[in-house]
Amino acid sequence: MRIMVINGPNLNMLGTREPQTYGQETLESVNERIKRRAEQRGLSADFFQSNDEGELVSKIQSCREGYDGIIINAGAYTHYSYAIRDAITAVGVPTVEVHISNIYAREEFRQTSVISAVCRGIICGFGTNGYLLAVDALAELSK
Repeated sequence: MRIMVINGPNLNMLGTREPQTYGQETLESVNERIKRRAEQRGLSADFFQSNDEGELVSKIQSCREGYDGIIINAGAYTHYSYAIRDAITAVGVPTVEVHISNIYAREEFRQTSVISAVCRGIICGFGTNGYLLAVDALAELSK
């Protein structure tokens, strides 16, 4: 099973961006942990990060062939990008939405996700460990 891990805007700044909310771990370190967990579960993982909505949509669309699952942290696009929502729907690949912080314990505007309804599930509030939980969820879905 092959999975694509997609990170949206500002996630390239993990480790320095609001460490009280997002922690001190870098995206590179998170990706390495995801890769190890995926290998432990018999999966392979590829990674993509962009601050551009169009690039994220194109990457999601490219997952239609060759990928069995997507893990996505769409960042702020979570709350208003119908283009990302439509791309997830169009590809038909099981997708798990991840957020490092608990979006339901934050500002009101962050408590709405327009992509949750088209994802298999959502994991939030467990820090970067949420990505590992998403790997486990996709591995279980593939059984």
